[in-house]
Formats: sequence, C-alpha cells, structure tokens
Amino acid sequence: MHISMATSAGKAGQPNEDFAGAVPGAVVLLDGAGIPDTESICSHGVAWYTHRLGGALLGRLSRDDGQDLATILATAIGELAADHRDTCDITNPSSPQATVAMVRAHQGRLDYLLLADSFLLLDQLDDGPRVLTDEREVTTRRTCTAALDGVVRGTPEYDRVRDSCVDALRARRNQPGGYWIAKDDPHAAEEALTGSRPLDDLNSVALLSNGASRIVSPYGLTDWPGVVDLLVANGPAEIIRRVRRTEARTAQDPDALIPDDATVAHCTRSPRSDRLPVDAVRTREAQTRRGPRQVDRDQPDEHPGEPRRQRTFVENASGE
Repeated sequence: MHISMATSAGKAGQPNEDFAGAVPGAVVLLDGAGIPDTESICSHGVAWYTHRLGGALLGRLSRDDGQDLATILATAIGELAADHRDTCDITNPSSPQATVAMVRAHQGRLDYLLLADSFLLLDQLDDGPRVLTDEREVTTRRTCTAALDGVVRGTPEYDRVRDSCVDALRARRNQPGGYWIAKDDPHAAEEALTGSRPLDDLNSVALLSNGASRIVSPYGLTDWPGVVDLLVANGPAEIIRRVRRTEARTAQDPDALIPDDATVAHCTRSPRSDRLPVDAVRTREAQTRRGPRQVDRDQPDEHPGEPRRQRTFVENASGE
C-alpha cells in the first residue's frame, strides 16, 4: 500500500501535539491532550509524549511479529510511564495523554486499534465507507456538561458549574463507565476498540485525528463518502485545508471552535504487496492558520454539535 500524510498545528508557533508515522506494514496516528502551561506536573509536555509514544509503537510494529495490537500499546504506555515517573506527576489528571489509532497489514488482513476519539475510515470494496471511532469520551463529555444547560454564560454561577463539569470529566478518565485514553496506565490498552478485516475487502484506509474529522462533524462540509473522494482526488492536505478555511471564516462567531491540531494518514492499495512501504510515505505539512489559543481536552464542550446524518456505518467502542 501507498501512504500519504498531512498534519497542521492548530495554532501557529505552537508545537503540533498530533503524531503520525509509518513503518513497513503499519501506520500510527496519535492526538495529544493535556493542559497547557503545566510544567510543574510534567516538564516534558504533550508533544514530547505523543512523539515518544508514537515512536515506541512504530518500533514494536516494525518487528512484524503479529503481536496483538493492544499488547503493543500496553507495553509502550508502560515503558513511557517508567521513563518519566520519577521526574513528573504522571498520575495527575492533567499530565500528557493521547488518543491512539493504529493499523497493520499482516498475513492478508488489516488489524486495527482505536483508543479515544480518533477516526478510522475504511473504504470497502463492496459496501462503501465504514467509519469506526471510540465514542466514549464524547458521550462522557456530554454527560458531564449537561449541568451547563440553561446557565447564563459569563456569570459566577456559570463559572462555578463549568469548573465542576471539568472535575467530573477528569474523574471519569480511564475509569469504568467513563472513557479511556493512553496516559500512564497500561491497562487502558485493554479497553481499546480492536478488529481485523481482509485486505482484499478494502480499497483504502484513512486515519484522522479529531481536528481533521471536523470536516464532517460539526462543520458538515461533506460526508464520509465525500472524504474518501477528496482523499483520492487531492490527498490528505485538502481535508485539513477545508477545515482551516472554515475555522478562519467562523473565527468571530460566539460559538466558534478553537482550531485544533489536525492530521490525516491515507493508505491506498498496492496490487503487489500487503505491506506499507516506508519509502513510499509522503508527509506534507498543511498550511496553518493562527488560532486564539491551544485546545484543552479537559475543558467541556459547551455546545456539542449534533452529528449530521450520514449514509455510512459508524461503529462505537461498544460495537453498537
């Protein structure tokens, strides 16, 4: 298969906390999260965490030994936690963390893993696009922010309720009944959404971070079949360009979303091999636009948009 990638920082001059990389046979995409300016908690930062975790995952995937993807992730999380446990407060809810999306071509099948809210887009030969994502964080966030409904923004009461929403969201991280993300606990990998598909059933595969998925929801610029068409015609950078253009156009709106780091990896079929040749990888930096500030995953979504109706199948972590 042939791989093309594009990535863009949400704010000019700030580190891109997404990570994407490939080795022969596998692709990894991480979307970093954590509170900015918390060096007293972790001196390394979110970008360091995603790059170290992404590198560790690629190193293990390059062995091409067929090891279970969840086991690979658990080992990498544990190793990275050990690397900075003595210098950083890694158990603090605000310490660096990341969503994880992995795919691997092995013995004629595509194995995949999703942890938290990145997206995997499978372009099926016979059934069209199928979208997989772990919806538990989004569901938990909506539950935690329900208390904000009807509270007047800008008032002391609003600030008080919002702070309690943030605390409630943090308390549900990597907990049963909440949501799971790569952080300091290797057991989170056991909660990942995993599966496998025959490679012969697929035209292509795309991995998207949450910032790139905005092209479908909440912006509604296209649907998932349209994303496939854009990837085929113009490549991953076009997805990000359209997201950034919409962010710039709506920047002055009261409910405008803060620009987020955005990354897309697109894998297309090769008739001669089920491997992903690393020398075929092309990485392009999408044009960035200046945003007002960094995204804080701990902050609740005050106005979660309803996803528009799609003609593709979206599967969440529970398989419902």
